[in-house]
Amino acid sequence: MSKRENDSFSVKDLMQSFIKENNLSKGMQKIKIEETWTKMMGPGVATHTTSVKLQNKTLIINLTSSVLREELSYGKEKIIKMINEELGDEVVDKLMLV
Repeated sequence: MSKRENDSFSVKDLMQSFIKENNLSKGMQKIKIEETWTKMMGPGVATHTTSVKLQNKTLIINLTSSVLREELSYGKEKIIKMINEELGDEVVDKLMLV
């Protein structure tokens, strides 16, 4: 029998290296941004959100309520800043509320 090495790695480190090696970081950001939107805005806004998309550093949010769209448009810069802080990177430059 061969001798086993006792190098131990955390699951987090292994997942990060797997994502980096397979060039999956953009896809993971897209998934994480949807979760972040729901978590940050709460269930009230999430129920009126039909889709969350990230395209070329532009976050596109489809909303069913025109009143909510108008309210959120006043705080676009703050929303962008909060999302980028939550993700820990400059992922979003522009926010479009559709």
